Amino acid sequence: MLAAPAAHAAWEPTKPVEFVVPAGTGGGADQMARLIQGIVVKHNLMKQPLVVVNKSGGAGAEGFLDVKNAKGDPHKIVVTLSNLFTTPMATGVPFNWRDMTPVSMMALDNFVLWVNAEKPYKSAKEYFDAVKAAGPSKMKMGGTGSKQEDQILTVGIEKATGTKFIYVPFKGGGEVAVQLVGGHVDSSVNNPAEAVAQWRAGKLRALCVFDANRMPYKAKVTDTQSWGDVPTCKEAGVPTEYTMLRGIFMPAGVTKEQTDYYNGLLKKVRDTPEWKEYMEKGAFNQTSMDGEKFQAWLGAAEQKHRELMKEAGFMAK
Repeated sequence: MLAAPAAHAAWEPTKPVEFVVPAGTGGGADQMARLIQGIVVKHNLMKQPLVVVNKSGGAGAEGFLDVKNAKGDPHKIVVTLSNLFTTPMATGVPFNWRDMTPVSMMALDNFVLWVNAEKPYKSAKEYFDAVKAAGPSKMKMGGTGSKQEDQILTVGIEKATGTKFIYVPFKGGGEVAVQLVGGHVDSSVNNPAEAVAQWRAGKLRALCVFDANRMPYKAKVTDTQSWGDVPTCKEAGVPTEYTMLRGIFMPAGVTKEQTDYYNGLLKKVRDTPEWKEYMEKGAFNQTSMDGEKFQAWLGAAEQKHRELMKEAGFMAK
């Protein structure tokens, strides 16, 4: 490697790289982008600066269209969530994930069913039985945004349990957790990182996680529980699974060598202690993939979202 002639040095950025966040500041995508930026600086992983830019207009459409229109530009990358699928379907904006180059799945974000700790429900089954007994559209499910992940998951829950919620949208996961503590909604499907402070403080109760397996983290978060103690919703008799993509893409029309550069960079990021600590703190599913495997996963995830969106009547007319 070291003996290779300089003329054949692998591609690397020759000017600052714009890191697009198709969401507002402070949310999960923004946190992840800024953590990656910080790790790159701290460990000196890039010669050029990585500049985070938030483009949140139109439920993320602004950011995606920006990357779509930057065809062939290797100095732009974007962090994505599952709004990669839902935003075009819900808004009709002319965009598809295939308009970009998939680089790497960094992780999958979990969703947890939360209730107020003062309520009597000790399990997901107990809670859904109570929702059913109350009758349709009596209990409120709080979530982030409309026709996005939290509401789609709520529709999946209704389908699996024969319940019907009033869905109440808020601007962000932090606000959802506060509203649940205040008793303004009956439950939420927040990501772990969005409700961990209230869980630790004994204000919220985690009933189940919407993943195929329990979270692998054994360190106690509350006085009595670790993330690993939270059962899967399937264990609780609710056969609903949903995880959210945290991935990195580039514009279309870039070379394999340019994609390989970012793949190598992101592998180095995932190997740092800072990244590993962030994964554990946020109780992420640490699945990562790239290349053909990632392409196949994206195709299957898009299809699943299309089915859920159609069923919920969320597709743009």
